[in-house]
Amino acid sequence: MINMYICPRGKFLYTIQQYDTLWYLAQRYRTTVYTIQVMNPEVNLNYLQPGQTIYICPGYIYPVYKEISQAELELSNHLRMLWEQHIVWTRMFIISTVSNLLDVDLVTNRLLQNPKDFEMALKPFYGDEIASKFNDLLTEHLTIAVELVNAAKVGDEKAEEETEKRWYANADKIALFLSSINPYWSENEWKTMLYKHLTLTKTEAVSRLTGDYKTNIAIYNEIENQALGMADMMTKGIVKQFPYNFMK
Repeated sequence: MINMYICPRGKFLYTIQQYDTLWYLAQRYRTTVYTIQVMNPEVNLNYLQPGQTIYICPGYIYPVYKEISQAELELSNHLRMLWEQHIVWTRMFIISTVSNLLDVDLVTNRLLQNPKDFEMALKPFYGDEIASKFNDLLTEHLTIAVELVNAAKVGDEKAEEETEKRWYANADKIALFLSSINPYWSENEWKTMLYKHLTLTKTEAVSRLTGDYKTNIAIYNEIENQALGMADMMTKGIVKQFPYNFMK
């Protein structure tokens, strides 16, 4: 029985779609993962399945009385910044490529700095070898994205299809790798979020290529919310794995 006090604005029953995650739903309906969990006390929300139904209270945030340390706040802010930079420079690359701007090489170089910055962020927790491996995987992710945009621009459907397959295979490798280094990072959840990221990014590129700027702007808002969800999931896992690093 759901306590209606926790949803003063009125709940509704939502049907889970493919690639949905709690992070995505929380951002979409202006609520929080914790609020969704409180609304569904008898539901296992660790593995969402298409067709499953859950209660959502749009625009409401159930209060959480939890203090976090300065170290946790700093990690959260830093990872959010890195994921923001990831999507911002991807967008800049798409715009520069589609519009044949002279800054495309400079933008590409800045985009490929992002994996190196992630490496430096992960190194204090996981060491040089693991952090470097994530750099390699994320660089591959971005390099394939560059290839995909260029293939779509010239209308090479065969190259586009082959490149997209490699893009998703890379996402599988990233999800598996992250789950192998942190017991609080689910391979399935990372795969779902990365697949969503790829789908949104491709839509962003295609809408820019076709001049559908209204969709292009709207999809970027969704990309940003989803990227921040990945950042928060990354922070949560690190804090759980290394609690002594985040004591007050």
